[in-house]
Amino acid sequence: MIHDPLLPHGVEPGPDERNLATGCHLLAFAGMLFPFGSILGPLVLWLLKRNSSHFVDHQGREAVNFNITMTLALLISAALMTVLIGFVLVPLVLVFWVAMAIVAAVQSSHGKAYRYPLTLRLVQ
Repeated sequence: MIHDPLLPHGVEPGPDERNLATGCHLLAFAGMLFPFGSILGPLVLWLLKRNSSHFVDHQGREAVNFNITMTLALLISAALMTVLIGFVLVPLVLVFWVAMAIVAAVQSSHGKAYRYPLTLRLVQ
């Protein structure tokens, strides 16, 4: 295994860890089912499993931070609809959100720690 700088040296996540980390990223789509589900889904899974694995802790924190950032970006973009630019920004934010969540899920399912771009690191 090639050393991942985001993980402790010599530690390779097991299948359960990879599945839980992937679940943290895919729970972003819970927002399609209920309001703020994209934040609450990853947050609950991360809080429940963060002490069981460094990989799950890292990826869960990344997922929570990214989904908070994208929720804020979507709310700001929606507010900007009053000056018309929001009609362009909302679809761009949504496409970016979905694409990055899928990329992160695929990377974590392969045991690679993923770090989202353009993300506020609010949860440490």
